[in-house]
Amino acid sequence: MPSAMKIAIVDDEKDMRQSISQWLALSGYDTEAFPSAEEALKVLGPDYPGIVVTDIKMPGMDGMQFLKKLMGTDSSLPVIMITGHGDVPMAVEAMRMGAYDFLEKPFNPDRMTELAKKATNARRMTLDSRALRRELSDGGQLMKKLIGASPVMERLKEDILDLGQADGHVLIEGETGTGKTLVAHALHAVGSRAGKKFVLLSCAAFEEDALIKRLFGPMQPEDSQLPAVEEARGGTLVLEDVESLSEAVQSRLLTFINDEGTPPETRIVAISNMQEQNRTCEDALRSDLFYRLASLRITVPPLRQRGEDILTLFTRFAEQFADDYGCDAPQVTAQEAAQLLQAPWPGNVRQLFNVAERAVLQSRRGSGTIASLLMSDHQEMQPVMTTEGKPLKEYVEAFERMLIDNTMRRHKGSIASVMEELCLPRRTLNEKMAKYGLQRSDYLG
Repeated sequence: MPSAMKIAIVDDEKDMRQSISQWLALSGYDTEAFPSAEEALKVLGPDYPGIVVTDIKMPGMDGMQFLKKLMGTDSSLPVIMITGHGDVPMAVEAMRMGAYDFLEKPFNPDRMTELAKKATNARRMTLDSRALRRELSDGGQLMKKLIGASPVMERLKEDILDLGQADGHVLIEGETGTGKTLVAHALHAVGSRAGKKFVLLSCAAFEEDALIKRLFGPMQPEDSQLPAVEEARGGTLVLEDVESLSEAVQSRLLTFINDEGTPPETRIVAISNMQEQNRTCEDALRSDLFYRLASLRITVPPLRQRGEDILTLFTRFAEQFADDYGCDAPQVTAQEAAQLLQAPWPGNVRQLFNVAERAVLQSRRGSGTIASLLMSDHQEMQPVMTTEGKPLKEYVEAFERMLIDNTMRRHKGSIASVMEELCLPRRTLNEKMAKYGLQRSDYLG
């Protein structure tokens, strides 16, 4: 039920406002009514969390003028126009100006609800997309998404901050599911191009001719997009699965790069998955193109090399899913923590994300273990893993750190509550937090 979305009803006739409002409220919508366009404009800003239903014929500012004002403020705001008999030509003109749809009086209330549902769904997608774009343009927020304090992750963050300030093209390598696209977003967000366009293109998703057209044009009048090299001009163009480029596309791309000069107006970030295969990206691309794209390089580490980050990520994902599903996150035993740390994780962070969701779902049912999920993903795994050559002390310390971290976050930094739950004296807790780099200030609030 789309109760979180509002519907602004604008009509100078009180009875009509009330009847529309009552009907939509019964359908589960949060409605607010206005007797005039002027009053509504005091509330309807560029990110209004809903849609507008308005009459066309009103005293003062009429519906057409109102629509023009709304489209000038937020061209993606869905506006449903209500017309009288004989006003259909005016409604068609309103659609040309950007109206979402129109209803002719007398209208079927069910048709109104159907339109409201479609319009609010469209609005929700627009607002979600805007929120995501804002988040992906915030370098600080993106760096926080690169969770982990392992040496390889600290090095990755330093590389992103360093290369983000450079102008050269970048090659990002790493196994599937390691977060290479997130790294590309972060590179853009922390650099001088942060306010410019970020265009992401999967090279493997197109046949050769379609990819050449999408990248370089020419586009047809009916096409809604510019060629990617034009769309990204001055910003960042990310090419996923760059190793799949055909010879013809490689040649066109090399010409574009040469024409750009140094420093390039548009930065290209190439992403390759070939590190996990026998061949490399260098094998797949012509050498002159490869060395242009790989003037700067970043390797995203596989999950199995990230040590305690595995437990940190699992905990965060499990808490996120527990919140989504309205249940408690599963408690990880010492044995399960050791298994999480020793699992091969061929699917990397993406696989861990999926395991965390399944762990929450089975915990909600009151059955199953994390170990069973790991074994279903890796049939060759034994119930208890003791390979990898790591001393027992490392596993014990990783579990201990996870336990203190989880308890501190659950109690929002209350030392007394943590001491009571873990049966630890103050001095011991302080020593262990110092040992594991845990700061009480990170858990407050």
